[in-house]
Amino acid sequence: MPVKITVLEGDETGQELLEQALRVLDPELLELPIELERFDLSLERRQATENEVVRAAAKALRASGLGIKAPTITPEGADDVGSPNRILREEVDGKVIVRTGRRLPGVTPVAGVHHPIAVVRMAVEDAYGAEQWREGPEGGADEVAYRREKVTRSTCRAVAEYAFRTAERMHARVYGGPKWTVSPVYEGMLKEEMDAAARRHPDVPYQPVLIDATYAGLITGAGDAPLVIPALNRDGDCLSDLVLPMFGSIAGAESLLLAFDADYATTVAMAEAPHGTAPALQGKDIANPMAMILACAAVLHHAAERGHDEVQAASRAIYEGTLETSAAGVRTPDLGGHASTSEFTSEVIGRVRTKLEVWSSLA
Repeated sequence: MPVKITVLEGDETGQELLEQALRVLDPELLELPIELERFDLSLERRQATENEVVRAAAKALRASGLGIKAPTITPEGADDVGSPNRILREEVDGKVIVRTGRRLPGVTPVAGVHHPIAVVRMAVEDAYGAEQWREGPEGGADEVAYRREKVTRSTCRAVAEYAFRTAERMHARVYGGPKWTVSPVYEGMLKEEMDAAARRHPDVPYQPVLIDATYAGLITGAGDAPLVIPALNRDGDCLSDLVLPMFGSIAGAESLLLAFDADYATTVAMAEAPHGTAPALQGKDIANPMAMILACAAVLHHAAERGHDEVQAASRAIYEGTLETSAAGVRTPDLGGHASTSEFTSEVIGRVRTKLEVWSSLA
């Protein structure tokens, strides 16, 4: 039975990186029956269809359970098509976004951080999608801006539970949390679910820390062991933009959107690069494809969890091949190297091919 993956195309350099990354999913390279179903989520196409293409892609993603997405443009106009990410998250009932900073071989991390740090954040609710309005004379000193936000207990519970399960797998400490002292009703709901998850997972080290102290701790030594940080939506967005560059580049790790069933088994896993479309790099063949390549590895890992056991070796080969390429000194300019996007990808493909051939011989 083929492994069906929904591919969500994007814009500018994001689309170029996606095309490079999909080279590692070549069925001939991996000797696997991989089937890609592609949807054009470029800004032009979203505008032409008034986001119907996004909804169609979300439907396909729900059916396949596996997706890879390129970075896309979010237009600023209030009357424009907005963010496809928000629509996708809502349509597939995504609850959690996971971004894991990990050491890149040959790259010196910031603040002495060497152990993995996973940020587990809300995928929906909180500041994103909140109702906003203004009252009073426009532009006057008495004009007031308002925002009505919400979080639901089900989303808080999903973040907390997945954070503790991730910490179990990583042998990590659950660290951080919201500003529950200032906002005991709103942000306190996530803290309540973190405490409840800690009781369900008594063997997982648990150190709740206010969000501002979490930032300080990351710079001053809290990362002396693997960490998992549960977070509100915007807090987690900001945290991951700090954590990933601490290991060298925001393009050094993949991002995962996850949806769950009632027992928190994954029903949808969509992997993507956490960075934007980088228009200044378009057409120059110098952008870092690591995040998009690792997204492919992550999708195959989740395919294995869904019963496609045959793809687990390919997932591991892509992860290891990508990191070994960095260790060998083949890096793009953002990591101090001189390799082009396509050269880096070709090196990864060569290493993946060798690994799969060797492992097949040893089987």
